[in-house]
Amino acid sequence: MKIRTFRARPVASLRVPAQRLALVTLAVGSACGALAQTAPGTGELLAQNLRTPSLAETVVAATRTPQPLTDLIADVSIVDRETIETSGATGLADLLARLPGVEFSRNGGPGTTTGVFLRGAESRFTAVYIDGVRIDSQSTGGAPWESIPLGLIDRIEVLRGPAGAVYGSDAMGGVVQIFTKRGENGTAPYVGAGVGSHGTSKLEAGISGASGTLDYALGLSRENSKGFNARTLATQNPDRDGYRNTAGHARVGLQVDAVHRLEGTLMVNDTNSGYDSGLGKDDRNLHTMHALGLNWNAQWSNAYKTRLSITDSRDEYETRPSPYLSDTRLRGYYFQNEYRQGAHLVTAALERREDRLENKPIDAKRAQDALALGYGYNAAGHTVQLNLRHDSDSEFGGKSTGSAAYGYAITPQWRATASVGTAFRAPTLYHRFSEYGVASLRPESSRNAEVALRYAQGSSTFSATLFRNRVSNLISFSGPGTCLSDFGCYANTARAEYKGVTFAGSHRMGDVQLHGSIDLQRPRDLDTGKQLARRAKQHATFGADTRLAGWTAGAEVQVSGRRFDTVANTNVLGGYALVNLYASTRIARDYTLIARIDNLADKDYQLARTYATAGRTVYVGVKWAPQ
Repeated sequence: MKIRTFRARPVASLRVPAQRLALVTLAVGSACGALAQTAPGTGELLAQNLRTPSLAETVVAATRTPQPLTDLIADVSIVDRETIETSGATGLADLLARLPGVEFSRNGGPGTTTGVFLRGAESRFTAVYIDGVRIDSQSTGGAPWESIPLGLIDRIEVLRGPAGAVYGSDAMGGVVQIFTKRGENGTAPYVGAGVGSHGTSKLEAGISGASGTLDYALGLSRENSKGFNARTLATQNPDRDGYRNTAGHARVGLQVDAVHRLEGTLMVNDTNSGYDSGLGKDDRNLHTMHALGLNWNAQWSNAYKTRLSITDSRDEYETRPSPYLSDTRLRGYYFQNEYRQGAHLVTAALERREDRLENKPIDAKRAQDALALGYGYNAAGHTVQLNLRHDSDSEFGGKSTGSAAYGYAITPQWRATASVGTAFRAPTLYHRFSEYGVASLRPESSRNAEVALRYAQGSSTFSATLFRNRVSNLISFSGPGTCLSDFGCYANTARAEYKGVTFAGSHRMGDVQLHGSIDLQRPRDLDTGKQLARRAKQHATFGADTRLAGWTAGAEVQVSGRRFDTVANTNVLGGYALVNLYASTRIARDYTLIARIDNLADKDYQLARTYATAGRTVYVGVKWAPQ
């Protein structure tokens, strides 16, 4: 993982209307085409930023069961370790924002509050798992994105679109499955170090391998940065807001015999970041996260297998010297059965989820028990996926969700798909039991429909996905009501609609791999007609990668239209266009040099009002990994 640092900059508004976005799209496409025609040399691409995966790969995110990409109806992206290392992204949210359908916001630099929007849906509407362990905050709702260490991640799967019939509560906008490295035959150690702008440094080390029936993978990382002045307001402390981050992971597996496999996984992360709390005043954000999982897999026959998982996660957030402490603890039990016969796959799962929040004076908990059924069929160009799930919540009772999807191979290269589905998100314990809480809040619910056309042949891909996701009982902060606060209360007062179209594709021209995506969307409040906060109507990413004279090099452009910082659409966040460059080369047999420049043109932009973002930044690192 690369480190990117930031310097304090005054923020200017750069509006990118739809017409200019279209011109930028055409300009980048023309430039990439010219590069492809003039790039000298031959040879296979060693890295592709956000590359197109092989169709032989399998994914888990769509149904919680490994499936070949060729069988998928869902809209899924895969990011592998090579792509993560090449990307140079500061954090997980920065990396995901380069995928189709993904945006993010952040209150300052790394380590501060971060939100991720899949297809414009609220950050709390994305279910996030690390090695099968669910992570979430029962205070803010949604995953603590800023506390997930990107450097220890081996693979990411992003499912766009609701998946409540498979995952239960939370998956109204999509699912992000994160996987750490698994040991393979032999021994594979690595050590990496790097430096970046503004006193940033990084060290990482790890080892993985397998011997006989045992496989293992261990990793550690440490990042430090003096940071930048994240808030340039006259009322805030004009100092650097630095951070330090320490993380580790372990994954150990034992193949007991031909039938049974046991596995344990653990990821921990501790972040300490600076935050201005007034003129001459500083706070520290202390964020601790862990995700622990124990798994038993049994392949009883060629047709039938089971999986039992026990998981535990914790998200603890504290500020000092200002006193605040929020502690979320989640426990999960999951038992899945799979029966495969020819073109048919039947799944049945039992799941129990236990949530607890301590946030004085709150000390509350709840549980959900669920039964989930699934059926899949794939033969003769036809693919069918049906799912049904019922969740029984200890607080608000039962909730049923379902989905139906169909795909048809028009030709070996072209495929059309269509799907409908429902999902829900249970109110957080803070929504219900804080001074602003209302115990009678109902779950937020959604209905989604989408159609897609996809093309794949060799290294060339194209997809167009049209979607509409409508949410009812949306929880928002309203005026005084039945809660204890005279300032205001949470209430099921709103309705929202997330609709749009996503175009994505990649194509290889000679030694150059081109890739890109364009999102045209309308995330809006159905009652007011206003655009939802911090989400653009247009955003896009384009890139080109090639290999030249022993170097793997690439460029990418990230473009976003204007957004609003508030639901009232009163504070405009200007649009922006960023250009990033990256390169890597092997400087010795076991050593790789990685370099990256972000925001080459030194553009001013903002992801949240009154918070500074990146100027031009540089990172250089070296990694030792014996071949």
